[in-house]
Amino acid sequence: MTARAFEVQCDGLVGPTHNYAGLSHGNVASQSNAQSISAPRQAALQGLAKMRFVSALGVPQIVVPPQPRPHLRWLHRLGFTGSLGQVLDAAWKASPSLLYQAYSASSMWAANMATVSPSADTADGRLHLTPANLCTTPHRVQEQDITYPLLQAIFGKVADIHAPLPSTPAYADEGAANHMRFCGEIGAPGVEVFVYGRVASDRTQPQPVRYPARQTRESVEALARLHQLPHARHVLVQQRPEAIDAGVFHNDVIAMSHGNLLVYHAQAFVEEAAFLQALQAKLAPVELIAIRLSEDELPLDAAVRSYLFNSQIVSLPEGGMAIIAPSECADTPAARIALDRLVQAPDVPVRAVHYLDVRESMRNGGGPACLRLRVPMTDAEWAGVHPAFVFTPALDAQLQAWISKHYRETLRPDDLRDPQFASEAFSAWEALGDIFPLPPSQTAGDSPFTR
Repeated sequence: MTARAFEVQCDGLVGPTHNYAGLSHGNVASQSNAQSISAPRQAALQGLAKMRFVSALGVPQIVVPPQPRPHLRWLHRLGFTGSLGQVLDAAWKASPSLLYQAYSASSMWAANMATVSPSADTADGRLHLTPANLCTTPHRVQEQDITYPLLQAIFGKVADIHAPLPSTPAYADEGAANHMRFCGEIGAPGVEVFVYGRVASDRTQPQPVRYPARQTRESVEALARLHQLPHARHVLVQQRPEAIDAGVFHNDVIAMSHGNLLVYHAQAFVEEAAFLQALQAKLAPVELIAIRLSEDELPLDAAVRSYLFNSQIVSLPEGGMAIIAPSECADTPAARIALDRLVQAPDVPVRAVHYLDVRESMRNGGGPACLRLRVPMTDAEWAGVHPAFVFTPALDAQLQAWISKHYRETLRPDDLRDPQFASEAFSAWEALGDIFPLPPSQTAGDSPFTR
């Protein structure tokens, strides 16, 4: 009897320090909303509601807890010492951006958490995960020290968890946001696509000029080696520099995939035809369903504004697929027409599109797909996942109560310099330890974030 396999959705829970600092250069939504008032409680409840909705569709769901913030040890390493109030005040006076970085809740975007290769694809038949180093941005590079032990806590019994790639410009890695997997059945061998923005060792290759390319070819080559992917099981393709300069900072802002379905914008890939040919050749006998949206059908600025390609596609237990799209797609005529086309097309297995409100995440530059990491697993692997992180009605109720107690309704940029708010955030982390068996680096007392 063949073991059953399915795709688990691992959603990042929005943390209590969710704020709009505009730290992500090249992320248009993040920068355009900089210094706005955020709504942490609403943000977390919106993310939790998405998990609840996806779970109700019959899709297995894991909750990834937020990381502790503010990151005081990071501030200490930058030379800020003294009491909590003194550290916050000195960092604010030196540069508010330093405090914004220390408070960033960006770990909510679990698509940047790691790159995943299922056991069906790897030479050793093991599930492999590599935490992203996120070294392009100071506020995100801090995440890897927590992501590594956290992945071990969740998946350590059933997967090989590799250390992040070296945090150097040549190996800049942004995780699954630049990774796609194609297959016929989830449990069957597939073809993994690694999307990169630049070649670090060859500056004569096409590169963006306005915004940084956050993934290097060198990094994706290393990931393929680490995950023991045979040549027949992976394809590399470059993202168009013009798209990056238009605000497409990750592949999942301009392309989305699931199973044998690829939906992408005409401006997504360099050498598009050669890429599709190579992908189909390795995917055969499974037939690739490639839906190309032209500039006339969906202007690139509308794609970035609506985040259509950052929709989440899931397999339904009864067969077919469903798309969870941000509500902004419903408000953008070209995006809505494009999604309606997918449902109506006879050769596309999409049965329905559901529009969900994740506006707090969207305003910071992340849609439904940014909030989740996909992990294809067998029944045996799923049985080895730590049960405390599996989404259930009981966990849902616990988290709703925790959020209601510990999250502020609104947060202003100036609040980050207030020691009272920092103390509130630390209290939230301590209480979170009563819900999740967090690794030592995420608990009070033995934490790099202690006061």
